[in-house]
Amino acid sequence: MSSQIKIALIDDEQLILEGVKMLLSNEKNISVCLTADNGPDFIEDLEKLSPSEFPDIALVDVQMKPMNGFELVEILKDKYPDLKIIILSSHYKTSILGYMVKLGVSAFLPKNSNKKTFIDAITMVDKNGVFFTAEDHQMLFTYMNSTAKKNSLFETEDELSEREKDVVKLICQEFTNNEIGEKLFISPRTVESHRQRILEKIGAKNTVGIVIYAIVNNIYSLEKI
Repeated sequence: MSSQIKIALIDDEQLILEGVKMLLSNEKNISVCLTADNGPDFIEDLEKLSPSEFPDIALVDVQMKPMNGFELVEILKDKYPDLKIIILSSHYKTSILGYMVKLGVSAFLPKNSNKKTFIDAITMVDKNGVFFTAEDHQMLFTYMNSTAKKNSLFETEDELSEREKDVVKLICQEFTNNEIGEKLFISPRTVESHRQRILEKIGAKNTVGIVIYAIVNNIYSLEKI
């Protein structure tokens, strides 16, 4: 987590781009480092950035052409798994939230969200990797109570061991491999082995996926996010 949260904006509506950029310009700890009005241009622009210029979070619109937001997210998750993504959309549906969870997106915000929710989302995603509104919580609880839907989110090869669940809980609390190793009396290398095995077991690509898996499967409490 950096002291200055660097944001990238991708939206095909110029007014949205300018409006969000202006809104964020008043925040001391947030800066917009890149804007684009379509997915292909954004990917091309990202490749030109140095590590120090790279965004921490990308705010991505869903309805864009020639590449929609979800198609862009799939590419970004493959090429830049550590880039945190917040989806912005006018369409707020349970099915979209479910797809968001499966992709490992950090947050989903309706475009009519108020400024406080918007800033809170950016801050919490930077700090914890995920952000859920009260409505998101309710939708996730609905998923958790539907076995078929819950199982469709993660294709688990086999159940996590108790030690792996311990590692997951500490990952959710933002502890490093070294800190997790100290708490569990194992080496950082062993922690990393557990982390990779967990990712393989649940079919997730990054830490965000681990956190969401933990929430959906009652390994980590939503109230702690």
